[in-house]
Amino acid sequence: MTSCSHPHDDALHGVHQTAHSQQAVAQRLLEAEQACVSSGSRLTPLRREVLELILLASAPIGAYDLLAKMKRDNERPAAPPTVYRTLEFLLEQGFIHRLASINAYIPCCHPRAGHQAAFLICQNCHQVQETSASPLMDSLAQVAASGGFTAQHSMIEIAGLCQNCQS
Repeated sequence: MTSCSHPHDDALHGVHQTAHSQQAVAQRLLEAEQACVSSGSRLTPLRREVLELILLASAPIGAYDLLAKMKRDNERPAAPPTVYRTLEFLLEQGFIHRLASINAYIPCCHPRAGHQAAFLICQNCHQVQETSASPLMDSLAQVAASGGFTAQHSMIEIAGLCQNCQS
């Protein structure tokens, strides 16, 4: 399950479950289609299918798990390189995030807002919480700049136990 935290003064406040209902997924797909049109790109049927599978997943999902789901649903499933290119497109558009530590993908909680996120990953139940990392990213940028370094990409993943699993 993926949870989102909305930044209010850049602190963790209300947490909600991401869109998993068919209606909410349909809305997110429509928003993705509109964003692609606005940016001059296309949400092809394959891109749409991969995004939908990620939106419907109850936990972070890996590329080969996506391929397996697609194979069951299609007579001619996509080849791994095609799926990886599709995932790359979805990442570039900001519709999904890749969790490097577990090599899996989750939907972005705020796909229309350019933002830096931190991910709290429960090692027990695999719940992932996305939260704003803006203050931390500002500090990291200062550290990099003081060393004469220009960061091009950074991702913060914190592994531990969620509240439910701590009980």
